[in-house]
Amino acid sequence: MKIRNYLLFILMFAVFGWAKPVMAVSGPTAQLRVTLDKIVEVLRNKELSQDAILDKVEVLVRSKFDFEAMSQRTLGVNWKNATPKQRARFIALFSQLLEDTYRLRIRNYTYQDERVEYIGENVSGTRGQVDTLVIANKEIPVSYRVRLKGNEWLVYDVIVEEVSLISNYRSSYNEIIRQEGFDGLLKRLEEKVKELKTAINAKPASVKGQSV
Repeated sequence: MKIRNYLLFILMFAVFGWAKPVMAVSGPTAQLRVTLDKIVEVLRNKELSQDAILDKVEVLVRSKFDFEAMSQRTLGVNWKNATPKQRARFIALFSQLLEDTYRLRIRNYTYQDERVEYIGENVSGTRGQVDTLVIANKEIPVSYRVRLKGNEWLVYDVIVEEVSLISNYRSSYNEIIRQEGFDGLLKRLEEKVKELKTAINAKPASVKGQSV
């Protein structure tokens, strides 16, 4: 599997869970490092079944990823124009879409001694960014945009090789809303989630394009 096919979902693990409790508010790099170290430990553990890994991710993802902030930034100006009911439905569908996308890809992943180097941190108030390099067959820059909620730095965007996950979704979603309205986007998301569920339940898994 090529690096670009497995890079993002490996790194997204870093925001999905297994972080240790933090007694005092530590910086985003420190919290991210704890999580990544645990992820590597889990990936190396050959005693864990694939289903066990997937179940851990599914249970923990919602506590470590700020889906509301991500949804708001993904929709941009369309967030303000949406009704509270539409917003809530979008958050539910969008978070499920991301979870199912990475759950499907994880099924085809084999750990191959990838490692992460931390090269910078920028914090301004309750916002921050952690810059890393993923060392595999080549060095790939990956940055995490985070915001502080309580004692936890939660990720709301991942930037791989200067390409923002949020920006990618925003451009396509804005176009769908322009042509089909907000309810049209929700319908498309519902269909995509159903498609991913079918693929996840199929054996062997077949990974299709992830656009909505």
